[in-house]
Amino acid sequence: MNLDINEQQIKSMTSAGLNLIGQALSIYDSQLRLVVSNRRFQDMFDLPDELVQPGALFADTIRFLVTQGEYGAVDDVDDAVDQRVQQALTFEPHYMERVRANGRVISVEGAPLPKGGWVSVYTDITDTKQAEALLRARSEELSGQLLDRAEELSATNRKLAATNAALEEAKRQLTEIEARTRMTTEMMPAHIAHLGPDGRYDYSNRRLSSVMPGRPSEILDMHISDALGATAFTRVEPFLLKAYGGNTSVFEFTEDQDSRRIRVSFSPDGEGGVYVMSVDITEETQARVALQQTRRRAMAAQMTSGLAHDFSNLLTIILGMQSRLDKMDLPADARELVAATQQTARRGGQLLNRIADMTGNRTFQPKATDMRGLIEDLRVLASPSLPRGVGLSVVNTLPDEALMLDPGMVQDALLNLVLNARDACGGFGQVTISAHKIGEIWIEIAVTDTGPGFSEEGLEKALNPFFTTKGSKGSGLGLPMVYDTVKLAGGDLNLRNTPSGAAVAMRLPCRPAPPVQDGLVLLVEDNDDLRGQFRDMLVDLGCSVIEATSVAEALALTADIDDIAMVLSDIRLEGQGTGLDLLAQLKPGLTCILMTSLPYSDPLHRQALTLAPVLRKPFTRAQLSALIRTEAA
Repeated sequence: MNLDINEQQIKSMTSAGLNLIGQALSIYDSQLRLVVSNRRFQDMFDLPDELVQPGALFADTIRFLVTQGEYGAVDDVDDAVDQRVQQALTFEPHYMERVRANGRVISVEGAPLPKGGWVSVYTDITDTKQAEALLRARSEELSGQLLDRAEELSATNRKLAATNAALEEAKRQLTEIEARTRMTTEMMPAHIAHLGPDGRYDYSNRRLSSVMPGRPSEILDMHISDALGATAFTRVEPFLLKAYGGNTSVFEFTEDQDSRRIRVSFSPDGEGGVYVMSVDITEETQARVALQQTRRRAMAAQMTSGLAHDFSNLLTIILGMQSRLDKMDLPADARELVAATQQTARRGGQLLNRIADMTGNRTFQPKATDMRGLIEDLRVLASPSLPRGVGLSVVNTLPDEALMLDPGMVQDALLNLVLNARDACGGFGQVTISAHKIGEIWIEIAVTDTGPGFSEEGLEKALNPFFTTKGSKGSGLGLPMVYDTVKLAGGDLNLRNTPSGAAVAMRLPCRPAPPVQDGLVLLVEDNDDLRGQFRDMLVDLGCSVIEATSVAEALALTADIDDIAMVLSDIRLEGQGTGLDLLAQLKPGLTCILMTSLPYSDPLHRQALTLAPVLRKPFTRAQLSALIRTEAA
């Protein structure tokens, strides 16, 4: 929209400037359609308004001039028009002088434009010609050579003036084209640049910092090694040298600051320089990883489903036969063999179930997730399963914001890692869960332990199904299940040894949840300080908020305002009634979330849990955001 306004302003200023010129001027494009003309052009030839409007055809203007006798007596009007149109289409520069029907003498100077079209300048030279005739009549002493020279000089001056006008118009058009090109490159979600033979930028849009955060935006005359930094330049230098050698290079690399995945294209320009285009493909890579994992799981399910079914039938037969043997009068050592066979068969059944879980229909279903709350809940879930000698600590620096993840699958994966770490510690040690954000692209959650660490074989094969170091106690499907979860999310899993044990790190995409919802949120809270705090939370989440302090105020607002989409109310309120009373009198279908500082044992709290979601005070913005999004879904 801004571009259209600027073009109109430029055209208006151009027309105003052209009207100040004493000569008549017209510009036609390559299709001989009028682009612009000045007022002098219309006045000189008495042209009607429709022939001086942008888009008017050159042929129509010639036809008008022919019928007005501008070119003298013409027998065939169509033939005369066609001849002049064909001459114009040759786009050859020309200069001519002719006498008009009214006796005035004009000069016509035509200059072609670079991409087709004409700039024509018409000058009334009647007075000049009269002066030349008078000079010739009164100056018989002057030689014919001097007069010819004067005429030549006069014509040259007129031609120079017309050429200058054409050059100025061409310059204006080139400037406009350059501005449009620069605006287009600035709008593209990529870094586009050109490197000279010395490796310095002689052209660049200002998008390098958005593709690779931390890099400068203004990089003209800067060497590429300084713009990218030493580490990134080391990765791209071989491909750049290949481009300087005349071969196009397209490659990908992971930059250090945010671990973004960048795709770069180096293309030689044929004159010693290189064109550069860099694009952030992190989200594309995450989606590609998730799709690849989904395809692998589908293939695995197809391969194992029939085998698992047949194997399950065999185990059922074995268990049935062993059950019959168990009822027979067998010696003690035989009964031990029967019991061992039954136990092994049951373990085989459990293994089949794990295989079914791993290859079955596990779809990653992201929704707004409070990761800080999820990890804190994980501490509560995992602690009872740890022996007294094994401690569990959490270091969580994730931001207080809801992220788009599948909370059930992520929590199951983390619990699996914690239990593996517990087993690695034996009866004594420390398990640590640490979570932090990597730039704006990833979050990383690592589970470390103080056990013996991974063996070389373990680091190599730990993600292979059925590989285990726990002997008969392990199925070898724990870490592969975690790997499957992470890949379905578009992330990655990293195993490594630390100076004190082992670490398994889940790297997951950091995708903030979208805005909460449309419509107003009615906040009902009788404590002024808390009401202000909750209002700020809601506003930060993109909600519009109105407030009440009692049931009566809240009901009055819901009766008068139709745009209320959600109610967030405390259970205990001043005056008559509670949040439960408010809930009972709200319009059907209106979403309501209750909040309280009452303990779980309080009857009001227990009753509230049966009617609506309840937030336990104090709560974070991420917890509020996740619950609102869940209720609005």
